[in-house]
Amino acid sequence: MNIDRILQTFNVCEVEYLLIGGMNFLLRHEPVLTYDIDFWIRDTAANLARSDAALRQLDAAWGPTEDSWRPVSEQAGWLGRQSVFCLTSPAGAIDIFRAVTGLPSWESCRERAVAGQTASGVEYRGLCDEDMIACQLALPEGQRRQTRIESLRRAISMTNQQGHQA
Repeated sequence: MNIDRILQTFNVCEVEYLLIGGMNFLLRHEPVLTYDIDFWIRDTAANLARSDAALRQLDAAWGPTEDSWRPVSEQAGWLGRQSVFCLTSPAGAIDIFRAVTGLPSWESCRERAVAGQTASGVEYRGLCDEDMIACQLALPEGQRRQTRIESLRRAISMTNQQGHQA
């Protein structure tokens, strides 16, 4: 997976996004195996158009069924069809969320988001630890990643302790 290429393309296309899921956790906390990159995009017409442009540049493909899977460049209005999309691209698998269960508005999460950089310096904004926990707790109990929740709680506790020491 070429995380840098995907993030650079979204940045160049000025997509308003928050990095969520395993990749956000991997880049900020612990090296965990993840097979895709998850973006929560701001759900406005202009940003959907920028997202579509970025995904076209990445040669992404999607389809509502296996039989109708094809490049997004061959589809019009596809981003308006549902709230979550799982796409493939030569750079890696990409999941797009227009809404995220368990969280308030995209805008309020953006205010709390954490700025970060990949090892090679590509910038991104990802969900804060509190919002990552809220996402996990909103999942059905059998789908929650308990080790991730515990790791996030430790990180929040350490941050709080450091704040009290300052």
